[in-house]
Amino acid sequence: MKEHGLSLVTILVFALILGRCGSTIQAQSPDIFRLEYMIMPKNNADAQLSRYKLVVNVPFKVRESDNFILGAEYNYLAYKLGSNEYFDSAGLESLHVVDLNMAYVYKRNEDWRYIGVLTPRLSSTLTNPLENGDVAINVTVGAFKERQNIDKPMRLVVGIAYNSTVSLRIPLPFVYYEKRFHPNWSYVVGLPKTGFKYHIDNNHLIQTEFILDGYFVNLQNNIILPNTGFAASISSSAALLTIGYQYNISKIMSFYGYIGHTVFQDGVLRDEDRNDIFTLNDEPSLYFRTGFRIGI
Repeated sequence: MKEHGLSLVTILVFALILGRCGSTIQAQSPDIFRLEYMIMPKNNADAQLSRYKLVVNVPFKVRESDNFILGAEYNYLAYKLGSNEYFDSAGLESLHVVDLNMAYVYKRNEDWRYIGVLTPRLSSTLTNPLENGDVAINVTVGAFKERQNIDKPMRLVVGIAYNSTVSLRIPLPFVYYEKRFHPNWSYVVGLPKTGFKYHIDNNHLIQTEFILDGYFVNLQNNIILPNTGFAASISSSAALLTIGYQYNISKIMSFYGYIGHTVFQDGVLRDEDRNDIFTLNDEPSLYFRTGFRIGI
């Protein structure tokens, strides 16, 4: 398999995650393995969110030019709140989101490839045996174009994604465009990530980002809220500005770290119809993320 084709496959698996509104979403460079830790420390709402992430993607060649990818992503989230008079928040301190990504990449020509991804998802507190609200199915289709052997390399991903866990259950479009416009500079435009990269040399990279992040998790044990009923799920969304540094150990292995601040965030409890019934956190917060990755 050509390196170009293999890189394309893993890029697409990541790029297709751009459309996953309502779950943990971040646009990253292509990975076959990633281990990451994120924390948003306690703020004025006395709320803290931390997350551990593990990603594994394995590509398989199909025929001469197509590829099948089997991948998995696990997120462990802990939402810690200060003491409050409304409810016991202990049930929010262990949240799990597990994705199984099954992607097929069809090579249309040297420039374009088409992609389809089926993603069964488990998002739950896992305090009891699995129930209906724990499992969802997400579907993504898109197209990818990459031109690397030119003076100003570029990558473009466009498509639509359907996520059954969000309140707006319609296919949503997404786009990701990256271009190296200078030997030391490149930019990324899209959702949920936009930013600039400064390539100091082959081993050192500084990057700024505007990113959207979030998650949705089913609460197996409903939380009783005074005067508002029962909370059946928890969700959070945030927009962040960050700056980070990446050290490349080799062409495929690197460590990275980011620091940032929220532009806005909204952590809420929802009822069975996914209506917001209680705000957990809508205050600004600091943001830290660090990890290790193996790419292609």
